[in-house]
Amino acid sequence: MARNNSFVKLDGTLDGLTFYRKNGQNLVKTQSRISKKRIMNDPAFKRTRENMMEFSGASKAGKAFRDGFANMVKLMGDPYISSRLSGIMRRIISGGAGKRGERDIDLVSMRDILKGFEFNNKLPFKSIFYAPYALPNINASRDIIDWLVTDFDTDAFITAPEGATHFKLVLATGYVSNYEYVPVMRSYEPDEDTVNGNGGTAYSAPIPLGGMVGSDIALEVDVSSLGAIPASSAVFVGIGIVFYQDINGDLYEFAQGNTMMVSVTG
Repeated sequence: MARNNSFVKLDGTLDGLTFYRKNGQNLVKTQSRISKKRIMNDPAFKRTRENMMEFSGASKAGKAFRDGFANMVKLMGDPYISSRLSGIMRRIISGGAGKRGERDIDLVSMRDILKGFEFNNKLPFKSIFYAPYALPNINASRDIIDWLVTDFDTDAFITAPEGATHFKLVLATGYVSNYEYVPVMRSYEPDEDTVNGNGGTAYSAPIPLGGMVGSDIALEVDVSSLGAIPASSAVFVGIGIVFYQDINGDLYEFAQGNTMMVSVTG
């Protein structure tokens, strides 16, 4: 991969070179001379096929996580959240049972790898919100999550973006199933699809910046409507903060400065 610094910006394939844009940059790469058919059948590419299959499984599990936190990923996720999640899922696969290319994605056993995961790697939650709080609580059925933040001074414990006048605290949860390779389908599939990629979100009321909040903040996410949570699905709990600006009595959500991290798993 190389950068295209020419004043002529191409998009497409020309003379064996593919021109494309990624993250605002103009890039160029050479076309592979190895056919897909050879990669999928030649014994020399056995390790490549194994890596491809496990990468596909990691991508599926990462997407299920993003689906569970869909609104939060859109609001707070950085441009690399998909690749960062896939990388974590690959780490989980490396410890899974089975032969290479078909190793299990045992999220339930290895869920704590995602504890502390930041939705925006360049804007850690604790660098923006550092008031004292207890960790969210997950009930025995893993379908009700609550979080209590005691009254605090917003001037002392929040680093707000310029122009922000209000904020909301956010509690969110997402469920991701274990995945296993299914030979008949030649792909990774979730052990249970009932809650996989589902979740819930709760916001506090809008709170003015400046001085004490004035009361404790209690948030609860109730996803009991999903039914019994399968033992082969892990729950991830995110805590975050969203900023707003008051303009003539209306609150407008900031596009930047919002942040969330995974604080508890279950």
